[in-house]
Amino acid sequence: MHVRVSLVAAARSSSLLAERFDDDRPLDGVGWRTVESAAQGLVPLGAAELRYCSPTPRSRATGEALGYAPLAQPALRECDMGRWRGLTLAEVTAQEPEAVDQWLSDPRAAPHGGESLLAFISRIGGWLDTRPADDGGAIVAVAEPSVVRAALVYALKAPPLTYWNVDVRPLSTMTLTGCPGQWHLCLQAPA
Repeated sequence: MHVRVSLVAAARSSSLLAERFDDDRPLDGVGWRTVESAAQGLVPLGAAELRYCSPTPRSRATGEALGYAPLAQPALRECDMGRWRGLTLAEVTAQEPEAVDQWLSDPRAAPHGGESLLAFISRIGGWLDTRPADDGGAIVAVAEPSVVRAALVYALKAPPLTYWNVDVRPLSTMTLTGCPGQWHLCLQAPA
């Protein structure tokens, strides 16, 4: 059974420099305006039979603003960052530089006491591989950029450290087609 899974990165909740691990903040003003301006191109994805979102406030708000009425999926939560939750990368680097180096270089490491990069990618891949759909069915999910990155790494069977080389901008979309263990990246020209 082949299915089409479109992942939409949630709109922003803060400037890039103010982003925090496991950020629970809602959409900011720029995020709301960006959703409004991008809606025309993203609303058609809401025709999917199944519509999901990460359980974060900004993912839910993005999905609702696009008219998806998405169902929150706990498996689509961001990577559990343990004691680093709520801190910026700059703050953690200042406090624990060796731990940050270990985290960035070893996908099995979880010096923060949370989830390793490898476990995070595997969790997102497990969600992707268990999507119910009829052959030719469509799914849309609004998720945090980190979740979209993890899904891409998993789907392409890329080395886990490839995760750090993927940049996912707010409201960017990625579509995967296939079935469990056999995913293909589908790039489309703008409508």
